[in-house]
Amino acid sequence: MDPETCQLVLEIILGRKLPKVNVHAEHNVSINSDFRSARFDIYANDEIQVNYNVESQIKDEHNLPKRSRFYQSELDAYSLKPSADFNELKPSYVIFICTFDPFGDGLYRYSFRQRCDENGRELGDEAYRIFLSTKGENEKDVPIELVHFLRYMEHSTDEYVEETKDEAITKLHDRVTNLKKWRTLEAQYMTVEEWARGREKDAANEGRAEGIQAHVSMLCEFLKELGEIPESLLEKVSAEKVFATLSRWVMLAAKVSSIEEFIEKMY
Repeated sequence: MDPETCQLVLEIILGRKLPKVNVHAEHNVSINSDFRSARFDIYANDEIQVNYNVESQIKDEHNLPKRSRFYQSELDAYSLKPSADFNELKPSYVIFICTFDPFGDGLYRYSFRQRCDENGRELGDEAYRIFLSTKGENEKDVPIELVHFLRYMEHSTDEYVEETKDEAITKLHDRVTNLKKWRTLEAQYMTVEEWARGREKDAANEGRAEGIQAHVSMLCEFLKELGEIPESLLEKVSAEKVFATLSRWVMLAAKVSSIEEFIEKMY
């Protein structure tokens, strides 16, 4: 669901930098109600309209070749408008990340595209299917960053990330850790909101100074979870006297993943 994380994963898999990526999780594609539809784990496209479908597969159902064929056709049909020329079709990638070896050859990555049987010439339809395996054994034949990523899929621990000393995996792990924290805080969000609103009502009876101080204290607790609070920010928070503003900041601090993000969104 997170565009930056999705883009980082795609860059590791494809081995190149990508333009800004838009992402949709659990994306349904239904061309006609009379026929089977596809539900993509991740559907993404970038600023030059290249389409990506990323699937995570933990059980071998022995249908990946034809399943990937169906997903690719749905991906293309969904991306072309009725009046558009076929040459307007952009490249598309269907990617399966498997915790098993889908073809049994011990490879970390199996890449497929259309070729002519007679002379080996590429068809040039820009349709690509990639199958990744966490059980690969050909470490010397693929980028080490990809190997680290596939191992991380099964061992997403602080210890493994420290062992790899891989900048991309460290960044990915930081994003995952923050997203998990955000999801945990999300469950507490209504409680925080109710608390903040309750304090506003209590302040009318107990005195404005006490109500404001309660808001500031709660806000500082959330900010400390994000890192060291800059002196300038602490001064700004402490000087705020508007209940509504402090309540909004409390709820914002419960959702952001860094002090920098909080500062960027506080006004």
